[in-house]
Amino acid sequence: MSSALTAAYLSDRLLVLKPSATGAMSQAARELTAQGRSIISLSEGELDFDTPVHIQHAAIRAIVQGETRYTDVGGTPRLKAAIVDKFRRDNGLSYESSEVIASTGAKQILFNAFLATLNEGDEAIVVAPYWVSYTEMIRLAGGIPVKLMPHAGQGFKLQPQDLARAITPKTRWLVLNSPCNPSGALYSADELRALADVLRDHPRVLVMSDDIYEEIVFDGTFCSFAQASPGMSSRTLTINGVSKAYAMTGWRLGYAGGPRWLIKALEMLQSQSTSNPSSISQAAALAALEGPRAFLDEWRARLRERRALALRILASAAPLLTLGEPPAAFYLYADCSAAIGKRTPEGVLIETDADLARYLLHDAGVAVVPGTAFGMAPYLRLAYAVSDSRLQEACERIVAACLRLA
Repeated sequence: MSSALTAAYLSDRLLVLKPSATGAMSQAARELTAQGRSIISLSEGELDFDTPVHIQHAAIRAIVQGETRYTDVGGTPRLKAAIVDKFRRDNGLSYESSEVIASTGAKQILFNAFLATLNEGDEAIVVAPYWVSYTEMIRLAGGIPVKLMPHAGQGFKLQPQDLARAITPKTRWLVLNSPCNPSGALYSADELRALADVLRDHPRVLVMSDDIYEEIVFDGTFCSFAQASPGMSSRTLTINGVSKAYAMTGWRLGYAGGPRWLIKALEMLQSQSTSNPSSISQAAALAALEGPRAFLDEWRARLRERRALALRILASAAPLLTLGEPPAAFYLYADCSAAIGKRTPEGVLIETDADLARYLLHDAGVAVVPGTAFGMAPYLRLAYAVSDSRLQEACERIVAACLRLA
């Protein structure tokens, strides 16, 4: 069937979407691996650690005990109580059961929030570099993503004066991701309060605080937006989940706290789409939120060592790659502007960061994601949440491939 005929069957809203760049790179790496190539993927946004045993056992018990039926759409009463406790214990945020929701991943909450609040032409501010799905979700909901681009010298963090200039009568959301995927940027409480001071003059603007990397902090202290500015809690949707902190990406369980009217809208959308999140995943998430967390210190220590390992090896590729030391998350966001204009050993011109990513995949056997996907180029995102040995080999391959550029 021709592409033109295929397009005739698809809705206009679907035609505005772009495929996920991170997913595409991971898929390309899997295809080359299936062909027998030695490929190391630094494109996946997930830990290589196993889900902790006490969480695994909780899921198994739930299956054996028959907890395999529908639950309340927004989560079981026990899980919602645990979410309320988590927000109070870790973030100083006070919610009632009717002000929290559990969903099939934090991603579903993000999408439903945009769908529930954006009309055609409404604007949502995103801070580049940003997670690849924010802008596509906003477009799918009929909104317009407004991209603000702080530079590396600002720690990739939005400045109050830039936020003030970007707000228009059509602005409905400010999307904040701290710690940030892909830059690892971490906002301090004072920095968040400075942004809140700007927003107080704009009562129609909501804040989406994506805290999914909360537990992956090496330098500094995590603070959630509503925690820094309690007066903004009635306009803030605080989103989190068990995927990153507990190595549970495949369990698909996210949660959020926010104003009752918004949580009710999210629950209504969820009731007509996916219904409740998996009952087994809910049981596992309950164990994660209520159980021991000592393992997190060990995981952070191992990730810190991997960050140092990657930075040490990749320094050999300077000046083609310029890297800072991100304080949080498990990504390196490498400025590769010095590689643009170089040629591969086969004489192919590197014109974009996407060209460089393709070269590294096919020549070096390392999958990374070009910064174009995150709204800021030319950069490369490298996820160092892989085993020490594979990380070392991947970084050495990257260095060798960069040194072969003419």
